Amino acid sequence: MSARVTVTFQDLLQCKADARGFSLQPRQPVGSLLAGRHASRLRGRGLSFEELRQYRQGDDIRQMDWKATARLRSPHIRVYSEERERPALLLIDQRTPMFFGSQRAMKSVAAAELAAIGAWRSLASGDRVGGLIFNDTEIAEVRPHRSQTRVLNLLHQIVRLNQELAVPTASSASPPSSSAVTLNHVLENASRIARHDHLVILISDLDGADEETTRLVTRIAAHNDILVTAVYDPLGIRLTGAPGMLASHRGRTWELPDRASIPEDFQEAFGKVLTRWRSVFRSLQIPLMPLSTARPVAEQIRVLFGNTA
Repeated sequence: MSARVTVTFQDLLQCKADARGFSLQPRQPVGSLLAGRHASRLRGRGLSFEELRQYRQGDDIRQMDWKATARLRSPHIRVYSEERERPALLLIDQRTPMFFGSQRAMKSVAAAELAAIGAWRSLASGDRVGGLIFNDTEIAEVRPHRSQTRVLNLLHQIVRLNQELAVPTASSASPPSSSAVTLNHVLENASRIARHDHLVILISDLDGADEETTRLVTRIAAHNDILVTAVYDPLGIRLTGAPGMLASHRGRTWELPDRASIPEDFQEAFGKVLTRWRSVFRSLQIPLMPLSTARPVAEQIRVLFGNTA
């Protein structure tokens, strides 16, 4: 089965119908990636102080203001209200390494679909939505706003950069230059936009991630919620060599040797990368969600985030 190479604007509009059956809120179903003893949990919306009032039977004693109680000589509690919104900032990778897929869709297509579903879900929750869509040479910025117009603008930018991947250019056949957009460039920009109380969703294959990536993610996570989606294609685990089979990466081409050890070698390397970043993000209490190109994105989201229908 061939993979879908690009997405259209209509494709991403239709993702609105899939933006249900899951929640990005902190109170998650038992089976959710974000629930449970060992997985990270989103902090969700913040709390803002509303009033100081006398204690009433049934009030949460943990909200007792002991200084006010002593001063006023009667039990008083502090009342908080949940903030009404949590802006969502989507970081959507459309670089050249994402232009690969063996079955249902390219990694770039799966990333675009997930971004669209997340945008529609956030808008339906009453939150502002924005994003940073990036390829090898450009970072398209859409500032968070609570409007369908802003979501449509975000989708247009995703489609534009996604479809550019299928157009051969002189630069795409050359090794990356020192001025090429990296994952860290995007995280730097994200840290300037999401100063506090945002939900930042990174959708990428994590190509080029390094120690600086860890530092930047840590900085963002200090005042925001962050989810990392690692997009992968299962062909990497089942790769087999055959005479004449070629592999290319960043302008270089190799002939794959015809030997049975390729699958084991590749799977071991792939497993080490995934294990390393899973460990890094877990230590930072950041959920890491694997996303396969071989299965429908909406189906995977409902499995990982729990069904809330």
